[in-house]
Amino acid sequence: MSKRYDLIVFDWDGTVMDSTAVIASSIQMACRDLQLTVPSDAAARHVIGLGLQQALRHAVPDAPEEMYEPLVARYRHHFLAQDGAIPLFAGARETIAELHAAGYWLAVATGKNRNGLDRALTSSDMQQYFHATRTADQTRSKPDPTMLLELMDELGVSAERTLMIGDTTHDLLLAQNAKVAAVALGHGAHPPEQLRELSPLALLDDFVQLRAWFQANA
Repeated sequence: MSKRYDLIVFDWDGTVMDSTAVIASSIQMACRDLQLTVPSDAAARHVIGLGLQQALRHAVPDAPEEMYEPLVARYRHHFLAQDGAIPLFAGARETIAELHAAGYWLAVATGKNRNGLDRALTSSDMQQYFHATRTADQTRSKPDPTMLLELMDELGVSAERTLMIGDTTHDLLLAQNAKVAAVALGHGAHPPEQLRELSPLALLDDFVQLRAWFQANA
């Protein structure tokens, strides 16, 4: 069967790496350090996938403007204390390795900054599988379509031959804005009911289901 897609773009946090709880708790601890309003778990999880500055402004909207820079610093302090031990989701490595071996172009579009993604790819030993990556400090943050548009341009793949895989509404809106199809994974930051409202091609529980979906559809 001929391939339906040539390029598969993965979000990272909450999609490939099981980092949702660490990110949310790091946001909350940073707010406590600076005696700012501590967002709920749901509010802290909702901003995952956005660029860090944008995420913190959404999660802590009542913080004085001059507090966002120290808030970023405290967030990074807490996150970096844990990020080397964050695991990939079960089946993520095997699925991505299979897609790479099958000849797909693979890419990452993430709200991380460049240094953060490079650390994650190195610590997880996943860098060899991805042909291109975009981070929030390189280009415009999700859900602006620029990340996907740049990746498609770099790899010479049309929107019709590109598929986005993500765990948040930010990922699905990114795909919609770039006119790219998307599959949602429900094991990450946003609840399945929010993902379902954006009508992805499929809403799957985990990488076991994603591998089966690829075998049947991609």
